[in-house]
Amino acid sequence: MYPAAGKATSAGCRPRRYPSDTSDAEWALLESLLPTPACETAAGGRPEKHPRRAIVDALRYVTDNGIKWRALPPDFPPWQTVHGFFTRWSKAGVFERIRDRLRERIRVKAGRNPAPSAAVIDSQSVKAAETVARAGRGYDGGKKIDGRKRHIATDTQGLLLVVLVTAANLQDRTAARLLLPALHAAHRGVRWVWADGGYTSADLVGWARKTLRMTLDIVKKIVGQKTFVILPRRWVVERTFSWITQARRNVRDYERLPEHSAAFINLSMITIMTRRLTRQKQRARTT
Repeated sequence: MYPAAGKATSAGCRPRRYPSDTSDAEWALLESLLPTPACETAAGGRPEKHPRRAIVDALRYVTDNGIKWRALPPDFPPWQTVHGFFTRWSKAGVFERIRDRLRERIRVKAGRNPAPSAAVIDSQSVKAAETVARAGRGYDGGKKIDGRKRHIATDTQGLLLVVLVTAANLQDRTAARLLLPALHAAHRGVRWVWADGGYTSADLVGWARKTLRMTLDIVKKIVGQKTFVILPRRWVVERTFSWITQARRNVRDYERLPEHSAAFINLSMITIMTRRLTRQKQRARTT
């Protein structure tokens, strides 16, 4: 357990002082989902110097506040250590596995099958910082944004299934031929996918049905629509983008590697889901 802010700490502990820090209930969820430390495996390795919870809290702090790695507050482990865990876990797919396990728990609590059978896809263009190389960025003429584009698939509750980060000039119809196979590989049970008008293409719809056995259902705007109208299914994924960009690291793209951009999106979704699960537990205890 972390001591309250302002109280003296024992060895290996730090006060819980930031809104992004894990609660005890959240850490109970996350600890068992992290990879086994090398020193506890058959191959062996050095014992880790810093507590895992401090590493996770540091990652959540960077995600929530959008700071530079070198600006990490001194009560966290050294930024080089935190960044090292981030790169290793990102490469090993740790964040995706944690995201998937948490999503399954939320779906089960909602009385749903842990494996989704339907999904919603969409994209979001965001400006890129100068740290993003020219080869990894592009200009989205429709949104007038120079940067990157996030392509995501969610379940019908808006919980993230797959994320793909590309240059912003890649059209949605083209990116769908990368996103949909990734969705199919990760979630074989998904057979119905809703998308907006940007994915309109007879070739794409036919390709998805023949190659992936998915029905791509295009949700079009209402005829004569001139003002904002919430359209069926489409609002779910748009709400997810709103959730993701509440984390300041995701307001712009600062990452040299697209994989690291995807990792921060997954980290923000993990925080959303752990908080939702622990709130449900707290409500259950009081009723």
